[in-house]
Amino acid sequence: MLTVCVVCPTVHAQADSITDYLRRMDQNRDGRVSANEYVAWMSYGFEAMDRNRDGVLQSLEQPGGRGKPLTRAEHHANLVERFRKQDVDRNGFLSAKELAAPPR
Repeated sequence: MLTVCVVCPTVHAQADSITDYLRRMDQNRDGRVSANEYVAWMSYGFEAMDRNRDGVLQSLEQPGGRGKPLTRAEHHANLVERFRKQDVDRNGFLSAKELAAPPR
């Protein structure tokens, strides 16, 4: 599974704590992060690297200039799986504690 990593845009990089990070991801301000909010927030790297905006990261758009092509849909599926692993209590949302813990 390819994980997309890039330097975070300023809005993503300024979270000072896990609570602040959760607050920034929590678009509807309900104090928890849904899978949709997680995918939306975590997709910034894919979008930044997809220079031609075709929805596919080609080898040259990826770190190191190599790797198999990765579609936006595949990337989102990877993020949903990572979310599922972090959602330890299986309630469909990430708390600050779950967000801080590495995926299992």
